[in-house]
Amino acid sequence: MSNLAFFGYGSLVNCATHDYVAPRPAKLQGWRRVWRGTHLRKVAYLSVEPDDNCTLLGLVAQVNANDWSALDAREAAYHRHDVSHLISYRGGPLNTAVYQVEPHHIANADGHPILLSYLDVVVQGYLRAFGEAGVSHFFETTTGWDAPILNDRAEPVYPRHQKLTTAETALVDAQLAAVVQ
Repeated sequence: MSNLAFFGYGSLVNCATHDYVAPRPAKLQGWRRVWRGTHLRKVAYLSVEPDDNCTLLGLVAQVNANDWSALDAREAAYHRHDVSHLISYRGGPLNTAVYQVEPHHIANADGHPILLSYLDVVVQGYLRAFGEAGVSHFFETTTGWDAPILNDRAEPVYPRHQKLTTAETALVDAQLAAVVQ
């Protein structure tokens, strides 16, 4: 299989966290983002789940030299699903996969906080790729906001954390306040 690509819906939307080839905006039909607790670590993972009534904005990018090993290592808790028939974007045909947390890793979300340093990276990526409307879309098409939020900005736990501007930080905080009860 050639022209292999992935659909990024979280940190992979932030191109500052990777060097994959030819990233471009895309839509994935029939899936929704969800925060998941797992048995693997004490913080939440961002994952996807099938949802016929949802379409996600994200990025597709080609897998360097069609070698999945580095991306599979980065996404070790996830399983790749072929979603080629559900993707729309500008450009030639790509065989596209999306990563979903493996079902046997899922645990009760209680006590699995969302890392704010991770959320910052995701929102920064959506802002750069899609503007403020894309950021709103991210929050609207993601469930699991009842998980606690761990503010680790002063000492980021997320290994690919990024520095945000004051305006970016304010945007994250405002959007988060709107979805967290």
